[in-house]
Amino acid sequence: MLCLIIIGCAAKEDAGATDGVAATTGGLAMEGEVHLRNVRQLTSGGENAEAYWAFDGSQLIYQARKPGAECDQIYVLDPESTNTRMVSTGEGRTTCSYFYPSGNEILYSSTHHHNAACPENPDFSMGYVWPVYETYDVFASNLDGSGLRQLTTEDGYDAEATFSPIGDRIVFTSARDGDLELYSMAPDGSDVIRLTDRPGYDGGAFYSPDGSKIIWRAHYPEEGPELEDYRRLLSQGLLRPGELELYIMDADGSNQQQLTQLGGANFAPYWHPSGEKIVFSSNHHDPDGRDFEIYMINLDGSGLTRITHAEGFDGFPVFSPDGRYLVFGSNRNNGGTSDTNVFIGEWVEIP
Repeated sequence: MLCLIIIGCAAKEDAGATDGVAATTGGLAMEGEVHLRNVRQLTSGGENAEAYWAFDGSQLIYQARKPGAECDQIYVLDPESTNTRMVSTGEGRTTCSYFYPSGNEILYSSTHHHNAACPENPDFSMGYVWPVYETYDVFASNLDGSGLRQLTTEDGYDAEATFSPIGDRIVFTSARDGDLELYSMAPDGSDVIRLTDRPGYDGGAFYSPDGSKIIWRAHYPEEGPELEDYRRLLSQGLLRPGELELYIMDADGSNQQQLTQLGGANFAPYWHPSGEKIVFSSNHHDPDGRDFEIYMINLDGSGLTRITHAEGFDGFPVFSPDGRYLVFGSNRNNGGTSDTNVFIGEWVEIP
């Protein structure tokens, strides 16, 4: 999975289940995090990340492997009460969830229709690699998980799907043509259009607030041994994600331009509500590549600003539609464990 590597598979939870986290304010912003105020924790325990807002700002959808689970599943969360409910099937592995603009339906990718069990984890003897499960397909359902329907049926990996705010298109990553490329489709899965065609990985795409542009992450290996290694791993359902940069294009795939040239892994880009800036996660500042922090950058590549200053992982930053809040995943406040949780902070705009 290319959204976040979270391992788990749980039985369906009650609709009223809660993570048991008090929605208290303060205390969780680190020194130097001047853009964040009243940071609070929304989940507790396990691996929780990739939280995305409903278009009306009322709810969050995210993926999690709860303690004791084997595969990650999809949950909807109330940011005020922190109550959660599972909305995926509880079978297989799920990833990359998102709301329909109407707020009444959701998107996510899943392997459950091929096997109720979790797919095998990748072989890390080949180094740090991401699994690209060919059994992933994109699904849609009602907000409560009912009415599940399959949107992609082609052979190979189909995941990383997100909606245009206009409501007319879904952008997603697929290996249907032999490489990991970006495509768009209508909300019912029809009218599939290929957007990228350069050898390498294209993924993690999001539409701009007005639906006119797309931001995404990519790795384009050089011709020769690097490209050969990429293709060899892809044939085994694997991807080596050590180097990623951010790119922007028009929603129809035209005018593709590179945004970052930082080195390292730059990923999880998301639009500021103004459409003029991008927040993302990066380890470019760390020679060892272990520390990921959140950054913000202008669309012309200028004004790079570091947002978080916590040891470990800070990533998947997502602005609320009104720009008042930033949601993100972090290792902070985990009691020395490896847990990743979802946090929310009030956004402080600094001129």
